[in-house]
Amino acid sequence: MLNPPRLSCVFAALLCVAAVLAGPTAQAQYDSPTIPGPISDALSHVDIGVSGVGSITQSSTGPVQNSTQPAANVSIDPSKTVGALITVRYTFKPLVGFEFNYGYSRYDQKFTGVSGTPGVFGVQNNAKEYTFGYVAQLHQYFGLTPFVAGGGGTTAFRPTTNGGQGLLSQGRATYYYAVGANTNLGSKHFGLRAQFRQKFYIAPDFGQNYLTILKHTSTFEPGIGFFIHF
Repeated sequence: MLNPPRLSCVFAALLCVAAVLAGPTAQAQYDSPTIPGPISDALSHVDIGVSGVGSITQSSTGPVQNSTQPAANVSIDPSKTVGALITVRYTFKPLVGFEFNYGYSRYDQKFTGVSGTPGVFGVQNNAKEYTFGYVAQLHQYFGLTPFVAGGGGTTAFRPTTNGGQGLLSQGRATYYYAVGANTNLGSKHFGLRAQFRQKFYIAPDFGQNYLTILKHTSTFEPGIGFFIHF
């Protein structure tokens, strides 16, 4: 799980990104445009969002699939944590748009019932999401612009150096949906975004036969952050 100093560094970095991107955007409201027409038109369809998200993953239980011993039930109970989500969107029109998501969180996968290991077998890992999706933005209501999104990609589970038990990194196919809303803050170029996401994938086993239960799980991600629209 992210400790307070590490979490502070993450959000400090996010605020730096906001300052760098917001400065030129704000100045552009007063200066004459200098970007060539086609480039300016293309950028007008792009927005970048940065959010802090909670990460709550469901527990999974099932028999070991690849064991030569009599099948025993192994349970996986991921710890709750917080992370970051960066989303780049290209919107052709309100109901037609596409997005790329990069998500990061760090937490423990806690295994119980592992053969030969009494108690809890914990694996600390960095989970990195890389997904593409379709997004549709609805009409504005009371200053809020609702949106829905969905798509797929992969999540890379990478055990940490000190807490990862020396296990291997592993990728899992990931599918997601998201619902939320945007609201502008005094400018069409900058605003707040609140959303709820859910991701679906097979629980990681880090390539170890004694951890393989092949059970589907999901992660709930409530989040809030900001976006910059060019």
